[in-house]
Amino acid sequence: MGTWGTGSFENDSAADFIKEVVEDGAVALREALEIVLDPELDDVEAEEGARAIAAAEIVAAALSGDMKYISDDDLQSWIEERDASELTGHRELALEAVERVIGPASELPELWEESDDQAGWLAEVQRLRSALV
Repeated sequence: MGTWGTGSFENDSAADFIKEVVEDGAVALREALEIVLDPELDDVEAEEGARAIAAAEIVAAALSGDMKYISDDDLQSWIEERDASELTGHRELALEAVERVIGPASELPELWEESDDQAGWLAEVQRLRSALV
């Protein structure tokens, strides 16, 4: 997974995920969140974790109306076209997914431990968690 920054969309998996959301809508969001919450999943792989973080960021933006973390124009348009109530039920899923992705059975935090940007990534995830509460 190529990564160029600590933000939710600053990696290849999230960039690809944006296209899926624009094409498939809320179904893609729910699927990305539910995959990491599958109780039969022993470990969350980095790609699944990155997609779940991106999905959570989209949910947070849609519910708050705050687009400052959404830089893709097509995704911004998709969010603006939604009635926020369509995604209200995704808030709890998104928060649970973020918790799972940053937990001990997840590859993404391990990868960030090996990086000089670990503190920046953790700060971004904490900001996202706060936005979902």
